[in-house]
Amino acid sequence: MSVGHYENFPVGSLLLPRRMRRAVHAIYRFARYADDVADEGDAAPAERLAELDRIEADLDRIAAGEPTRIALMAPLAAAVAEHALPLQPMRDLLSAFRQDVVKTRYQSFGELVDYCRRSANPVGRLMLALYGETDPRSLAQADGICTALQLINFWQDVALDWRKGRVYLPQEDLARFGVDEAQIAAGRFDAKWRALMLFQVERARKMLQAGAPLGKTLRGRLGLELRLIVMGGERILSKLHAADGDVFTRRPVLGGRDWIYMMWRACRAK
Repeated sequence: MSVGHYENFPVGSLLLPRRMRRAVHAIYRFARYADDVADEGDAAPAERLAELDRIEADLDRIAAGEPTRIALMAPLAAAVAEHALPLQPMRDLLSAFRQDVVKTRYQSFGELVDYCRRSANPVGRLMLALYGETDPRSLAQADGICTALQLINFWQDVALDWRKGRVYLPQEDLARFGVDEAQIAAGRFDAKWRALMLFQVERARKMLQAGAPLGKTLRGRLGLELRLIVMGGERILSKLHAADGDVFTRRPVLGGRDWIYMMWRACRAK
């Protein structure tokens, strides 16, 4: 579930049971607001970090059963109380957003996966908590799916992130394939870039496939929703592969035909 602006977050989905939609909306608004604090506008880093601290102070108030001070946190407090949601995933999200303020490069793939652990995986864990599916296997599979989706979002958005001053491709991989940041700045596609990106596509595909069985394990609407999300990731990876990783010419996105195909496959899966 991509955190960048939660493109794969099932906000308001008719597939979700009505009793859970308010909680999903509350989680989304919290995560979206905190993400925008870290990323959007012209605030100085110190101001961004101070506002993220203010949000976390409201999480402390929720934990203590005290009234929140930020308006959008009140529905989140209600969702936490109604569904016994864990607060740690929300704290992990804030940790990742703080990192966004101060860190723009990742030396190793391990560093990037640790960021995904805090920026993407919490969303999946909160959704599982809403459904009471918190066994270790389900959590591990959800983590794999969420990390893969975050990586896919990074690979889609190499050019967009460059304009924000960020490079999520690991520095060690750039060096390994003989690519430098000047090539990203120039939007230059060549054999080296192709090899780098197809390597990253395969990495994300393996993670997504490792978690994908969860979509068949979970019953009902959540299982269908998850199968659609996984298939969306698969389709983007297929588009990236078909383009040989050239994200400079066109950013791969899902179109109407993709959604029809995905819904057909998701409904047929058992």
